[in-house]
Amino acid sequence: MSIAELRRDYHTQVCREIIRIRRNKTKGDYPNFADGDSAQSREYAWGIIRRIGCVENDASLAGQSAGRQFEIITKNFIEKALNELRHLQPGDWQYATGRPISDFVQYEHLTYISKIFREDRELGSAFGGSYIVRPDIVISKTPLTDEEINQSGILDDDADAYAKLTPLRADNFAGEPRPSLQAVISCKWTIRTDRAQNTRTEVLNLIRNRKGHLPHIVAVTAEPWPSRIAALALGTGDLDCVYHFALTELQSTAEEIGSEDSLELLKMMVEGRRLRDISDLPFDLTL
Repeated sequence: MSIAELRRDYHTQVCREIIRIRRNKTKGDYPNFADGDSAQSREYAWGIIRRIGCVENDASLAGQSAGRQFEIITKNFIEKALNELRHLQPGDWQYATGRPISDFVQYEHLTYISKIFREDRELGSAFGGSYIVRPDIVISKTPLTDEEINQSGILDDDADAYAKLTPLRADNFAGEPRPSLQAVISCKWTIRTDRAQNTRTEVLNLIRNRKGHLPHIVAVTAEPWPSRIAALALGTGDLDCVYHFALTELQSTAEEIGSEDSLELLKMMVEGRRLRDISDLPFDLTL
């Protein structure tokens, strides 16, 4: 299945399951991922949904919230796309939402640290907060057996003497092998200043508390207003990149509206490698 087909299916699901039209006599009707108090935000959101072919739907959302649904649909898109790229990254890959980072080999020590903090309130208050975050989406890889690794003969007769500490080898674990965390994806249906800061705080937790390689750390958003996207995308040192669920359509909308400021901001983020389309994400995760 091509990335174009996967992207269309992704948008179809987002339209059907999440996007709703809010009816407002004062502000006018607008999609539910726009800021109702901002005429610019409403205009960008309308431009996007018309370009991705959403049918207007004002029914209430059933069951889970828009944010939770966005996580699930995005996870499924990534999993399907990476399955098409399995030849580039062989192995047993796993995809989940809301799984604690302590489940993975780089962060398993946090279980012990959190236990100590719970038992010692004074120590916990001094260092503050929980170290175990539950990212929106996690992608992990299960350790391999020696038989799977040794196809080229790299594990020769001295296999018991060398490469005994790498978590890639399932045989190196005394108990149940722990998967390695390959990617952490923060899903933001919309972006507000406080939400952007929360994302950065979680990222710093992942960077500082790991024992092992750092996973890919990215964010996916449907935020329609370029200036709001910039609050999360601009800057370096935390997130690898921000991915927009419909960047092509957002750029076309900005051109149609003719906002020079927004066009320049989008250009800065894209050319500065801080903002990409959702279709780029599966490919970037294989790097």
